[in-house]
This record gives sequence, structure tokens and C-alpha cells, in this order.
Amino acid sequence: MKFFMKIMIMFAFISTTAFSRLAYADAAATIDTGSTAWMITATVLVILMTIPGLALFYGGMVRSKNMLSILMQVFVTFSLLSVLWALFGYSIAFTDGNAYFGGLSKAFLAGITSDSIIGEIPEYVFMTFQMTFAAITPALIIGGFAERMKFSSILVFVSLWLILVYAPIAHMVWGGGWLGELGAKDFAGGTVVHINAGIAALVGALVVGKRTGYRKEAMPPHNLTMTMIGAALLWVGWFGFNVGSELAVDGTAGLVLINTQLATSAAVIGWMFAEWLLKGKPSMLGAASGAVAGLVAITPACGFISPMGSIVLGFAASFLSLWAVSGLKNALGYDDTLDVFGVHCLSGILGALATGVLMASSLGGVGYDDGITMSAQVVKQAIAVGTTLVWSGVISFILFKVIEMVMGLRVSEETEREGLDIVEHGERAYQD
Repeated sequence: MKFFMKIMIMFAFISTTAFSRLAYADAAATIDTGSTAWMITATVLVILMTIPGLALFYGGMVRSKNMLSILMQVFVTFSLLSVLWALFGYSIAFTDGNAYFGGLSKAFLAGITSDSIIGEIPEYVFMTFQMTFAAITPALIIGGFAERMKFSSILVFVSLWLILVYAPIAHMVWGGGWLGELGAKDFAGGTVVHINAGIAALVGALVVGKRTGYRKEAMPPHNLTMTMIGAALLWVGWFGFNVGSELAVDGTAGLVLINTQLATSAAVIGWMFAEWLLKGKPSMLGAASGAVAGLVAITPACGFISPMGSIVLGFAASFLSLWAVSGLKNALGYDDTLDVFGVHCLSGILGALATGVLMASSLGGVGYDDGITMSAQVVKQAIAVGTTLVWSGVISFILFKVIEMVMGLRVSEETEREGLDIVEHGERAYQD
């Protein structure tokens, strides 16, 4: 009898173990654990590039009396829009709808469970990864009108902008909308993030107006050490941004990895030597700005072009952005405080258009879709760029003007001169 019981127990153990392995095999067929682990890591990297990365990068470039205000604006914007993304943004961007908007079937994350899957990763992971993109993009805009816009007005603007601008553009490009169907290529956010934010920042700078004393008083960056730290964190975090956009651990992810590194490095070198030749000295601010220009330019192209193409693109982006922040900005006289338009928008446009050229197989790229020529792909890229510029530019202008009429955009001249830190937040970044 005892022998029989032992046999039964052993049989039960073997059966349970076999069933568990079978269940695991079935799960493994639908969820790739390696890709899921990487995507969680990529999501955290994008959070790192925003807080503290972007906050420190921007904060070091403003005057010391406004340091805390920039930290608050980036930190709170990222937090607020994370919540709004879960409530409405994700559904508008990534559910079925029409050519411009998704629906509200997943508003408040309705219908999503721990068993929901996108590709080979849990939908919660995909949603959170996309959340970081949605939250950093409006935070980029803040640099265009830094040091002079009311905190309350910024929060209202970025909230409305997420729903009316970011989510629809994301849907058009990545969520089944018409630009994706057209065949426009944007691997990780050249149109969705950088052109989108850059043109909105320029519109904001023009509507809000120039800083008091602009071009009459010295307004140098107050802490380039922090700016360098922020740029370095952006660089590190950008690997989550770009490589994570593959949504898998595979050969394309490796291509994106090397392209991101090479384009950024080339842009640092390009900006440094160009500035050295033009101004006689290479600056840390220039090197950091070059890194960001390279990161922006490679973002739409990183999964489509060759490593040698990425070097060319990085160099080109550094020259274009250097001209924009020194020549174009001075010629037109606009006050884009932290050069969001010159670096993000113009390098984003360059990257988006260059994707149509450099992805050619003859240049080492992945090649075009069947029946598509280089000229046809460049036209598709240009349509995506133009759509983003018009959609974001027009709606951003309307939002700024409505908020200006309802609650005002700009702090008083007295507040601006004393500094936003103490007047708006009752704190100082530094103690005397």
C-alpha cells in the first residue's frame, strides 16, 4: 500500500511538472521574455532622459533665478501627462478610429489586462513605453518660452496639446492613421516627437514674446556643468528611446544601437570643429548641443539606414543646427530661449527627409518597399513633415491664443526680473 502511494505521488509530481512546462511553453510562444525585459529597461531609460536628463540640460542653460522653475515645469509636466496618457491619450493614439484620431475604446485603459499583448510584449509595457514619449514631447516645448511663462498656463497648454496634437500625430504615424498607411517612415519619433515639439516651441516663443531685456542684457547659461550632465543623461536615455522603438531584441535593435551612437558622436565632433573655425574656440555648450542635434536627426532614420549613413547624417545635423541657433535665430530675431526649434525641429526635419535618401540599399540602407523609388519615398517623408508642421503649428497657435485670452500666458515684468523661482514657487534653487 505504501509502495502504491509513493507511485501515485511520483506520478502526480511528474504530471504537474510536465503541465507547468507546457503552460510555460504556450506563454513563451506569445510573450517574449527577453524582449519584455528589454522594453521595461528601455522605458526606464526614457524616464531617465526626461527626469533628470532634460530637466538638468534645460536648467543649466537658464539664469540661476529661474533654475527651479524649469525643474518644476519639466518634472510636473512629465507627471501630469503620464496620467492624461492613461486616461485618454493612449486610446486616441493607438486604437482604431479614422485617419487622424483613434477612438476612446481604451480610455481609462478599459479592456487592458495583464494578459493583453502587443506583438510579443505585454500591452501594459507597450502603453507605458509610449507614455514616456508622450510625456517628454510637451516637456521639450517648454524650452522655447522658458523664463517668462506662467506655470499654470504651461500646465493647461501641455494638457490640451497632448490630446489635440501629440496623440493625433502619433495615431497618424504609428497608430494606423494615414501617414503610416501612406508609407512615411519614422522609426522612433522624428515627426511625432521632435518636429512636433519644435514647431510648437517656436509658435509659443512668438506668441509669448521675447524675454525682458533680450539682446540688451547678458543672459548666459548659469551652470554648464549641469547642462553637460543633462546632455549625457539624454544621450544614455536615448538608447531606450531609439532601440526600444523596435519593440524586440533582434538584429534591427543592434542596427539602431550603433546608428544612434555614431550619429551622435559625429554631431558632437561636427559642431565642435565648426564652432572652433567660426568662433575661434570650441565650447562645452556647443558640444552638448551637437549631441542633441545628432540624437534628434538619427531618431526617425535609426532603423532604416547604415552606420556610415548615420555618420553623414550626424555631421549634417550639427552644421544645420549650429547655423539655425546662431545665424537664423539672430537674423529673424525670435527668442527661442533654449533653441528647441533650431535643434529639435530643424534636425528632425533633416532626419526625416534624409531617411528617404539614406535608406536606399545602394547606400547601405534597408531598401524601399516594393515599387517605391527614392524620390517617391522622399515625397512621402516630406508630406509627413509638412503635415506635422501644419497640424502642430496651427493648433498650438490657437491653444496659446485661447489661454492668453482666458488666463494670460506671461508673468509680469516684475516677476520676470525677480525670477520665477521665488515668485511662482516660493523657493530658490540656490541659497546665498
